[in-house]
Amino acid sequence: MDRRSLPSRRRLLQAGALAAVPGALLPAAHASAGVLAVDYPGAESVPASTSNYTVSNRPTSYPLNYVIIHVTQETYANTLAIFQNPAKKVSAHYVVRSSDGHVAQCVRERNIAWHAGNWDYNTRSIGIEHEGWVDQPQYFTDALYQSSANLTAAICTKYGIPKDRQHIIGHYQVPGTDHTDPGPYWDWTRYIRMVNFA
Repeated sequence: MDRRSLPSRRRLLQAGALAAVPGALLPAAHASAGVLAVDYPGAESVPASTSNYTVSNRPTSYPLNYVIIHVTQETYANTLAIFQNPAKKVSAHYVVRSSDGHVAQCVRERNIAWHAGNWDYNTRSIGIEHEGWVDQPQYFTDALYQSSANLTAAICTKYGIPKDRQHIIGHYQVPGTDHTDPGPYWDWTRYIRMVNFA
């Protein structure tokens, strides 16, 4: 073996010192590998079961044209549990909590979440679930609207999606769906204005 391919004694000692110190800083390439579990800064990583989405490489494999707005018809905690259950065959990229606007990322944006009930729309969209029920407007809090609008604005900017109602759509607008969310109490005028000001 060529001695030039072996690490130097100094390099070995440095590595040993780092390993011996709890919480020692790693080189940036290694440190970032474990930290980048989310695409949206501030989101909590709560991964869906790998049985509930399709691995992809978007936007290379499919263009991203839409953000689809959903309402969970469940609590925040139950929604996350459903996405983690491999038998459910459903997921969304993000879930926004009603009480404080907290965001969980369940599927990475490059992958295809199973949220729209239409494969073509799934491949070309980011799905955002909002905690609540379509007939209970009290779940659509100021915190939920603001947090969701900031998230949608960031997604639209990142992928060049126009910030309008032709590209930020409700689940009910997906062809072939029987869903009604986000329902009659979702304030689209307010939401699109907030997305554009975010």
